[in-house]
Amino acid sequence: MASTASSTLSLSSSSTIIDGKPPRHPATAASPQCVSLPTLPPPPVPSQNRSQNSWKTTTYCRKLARNVVAMATGDAPAEVAVTEMPEIVKTIQAAWDNVEDKYAVTTLAVAGVVALWGSTGLISAIDRLPLVPGVLEIVGIGYSGWFAYKNLIFEPDREALFKKIKETYKDVIGKS
Repeated sequence: MASTASSTLSLSSSSTIIDGKPPRHPATAASPQCVSLPTLPPPPVPSQNRSQNSWKTTTYCRKLARNVVAMATGDAPAEVAVTEMPEIVKTIQAAWDNVEDKYAVTTLAVAGVVALWGSTGLISAIDRLPLVPGVLEIVGIGYSGWFAYKNLIFEPDREALFKKIKETYKDVIGKS
């Protein structure tokens, strides 16, 4: 690698100035809350050797700039691997290309997001009411128990439920 030149910044500090303000009286300057920073070394003196390092740095930077321009124009290095898009992205792109009224679909999607956002606000408002969350939780547990008793415990009821789910799936998807 080529050596790089760096410039140093010299700051001086004083125990009489804290936070950019001078102390109000001499006792403040000697208090244990005051902090003084050591001074930094002075900047290096320019020499003939420094100009040679500067020239090397400039050449190295120009070489890097050439590589960046080459990559921007499309001359990709050999180690860059091209990755394929996942299949789900391809499926979504194909479905979007088949949509005739993109404006209506986009409007429905935005309306769905707004409705979802509004419903979360409504649910959080209901959740803050006293007793209502507890009552709704008991109703949910009761309905889940009733559904399990009615549809899942006995085999004929279970088969009827699975048949109804498969029919609904076929109606929604349109395939067998």
